Amino acid sequence: MESLTIAYCIPSLYSMSGMERTLTVKSNYFAENYNYKIYLILTDGGDKDPAFPLSSKITIINLDINYDKIWGKPFFKQLVGYLNKQIKFRKRLTQKLHEIKPDITISMLRREINFITKIHDGSKKVGELHFNKNNYRDLNNLPNLPLRNFFAKLWMHQLVSNLRRLDQFVVLSHEDKEQWSELKNVKVIYNPLPEFPEKVSDCSNKIVVAAGRFVYQKGFDMLIDAWQIVQIKHPDWILKIYGNGNKEDFYSRIEKNNCQDTCFLYDAVSDLSAKLVEGSIFAFSSRFEGFGMVITEAMACGVPPVAFACPCGPVDIISNGINGLLVPPNDIEALADKINYLIENEGYRKEMGKFARKRAERFKIEIIAEEWITLFQSLINKN
Repeated sequence: MESLTIAYCIPSLYSMSGMERTLTVKSNYFAENYNYKIYLILTDGGDKDPAFPLSSKITIINLDINYDKIWGKPFFKQLVGYLNKQIKFRKRLTQKLHEIKPDITISMLRREINFITKIHDGSKKVGELHFNKNNYRDLNNLPNLPLRNFFAKLWMHQLVSNLRRLDQFVVLSHEDKEQWSELKNVKVIYNPLPEFPEKVSDCSNKIVVAAGRFVYQKGFDMLIDAWQIVQIKHPDWILKIYGNGNKEDFYSRIEKNNCQDTCFLYDAVSDLSAKLVEGSIFAFSSRFEGFGMVITEAMACGVPPVAFACPCGPVDIISNGINGLLVPPNDIEALADKINYLIENEGYRKEMGKFARKRAERFKIEIIAEEWITLFQSLINKN
């Protein structure tokens, strides 16, 4: 198979987030198994180590734009600073792409999407979105609703115009693809699992597990409220939540709900699978997602998920009643009810765990990588 040169554009690699993790998994696989020449082109965080291990065959290029230095300044200075940095970014990225001559350049749909199709370096341009359309850009910090709506429409119009010019636009779920009805170049490729663990849960421990950053998006406030309901019926079960972020408000909520003896918060761990296999149920409480890769990680460990059917991802991943349970978004009582159901039906829970692991095979890196390689070859063959 033809060896390709792939350039990915991403702001930084030091954050322990899904986008950085997924990019690392794919890049390592392409470099080690297909001998692709992989470049990761960054704008920020040049003085920080990558959050996830990278193959020695991968080249990191930092353009030293440092957008983070303008945040916190007065609005006008932010605006001027941002525009100046965009000019610098475009100039440096153009120079670098002409220098390394990639076959494919992939934008992770950050600031370069505004101009990447106007860089005529000969590479095919692909956009890869790790958010869902409706939650891609948060404009809630703008001062009033009319202004917010105006900028939201203007920004989306500009984004769609840029996406039309791409050779391919990749999203993470069929649910999200349906939202991009104005585009004809959209393709779905799921996020891959970082690994497919050998060790699996037997779903007998009286432990429910959850994982994610301690931010509003992940809905752990709702999960803790649901847990208050669960612990009344099943005080011998415990909930463990793993993730980075400020936990102060969540500790307060645990205390308010009198769950101190059954609900525990932990920092993120490097080997999440080792914690997932300790659990018998995985609870997923996000308000919105790009995909929800942690669901597939739990399923790969043989742990059946109970998940909000939030936009977007869970509906693509889980076959309700077969390999997991879906409940209406933000329905705290329904979440508690289905957790209780799996607690009270051990045989069903264990059988569902086996089907969950089987479903997770769909997200192995070998399968996802083949889909990307097929896409790359189809784009190259269009020449």
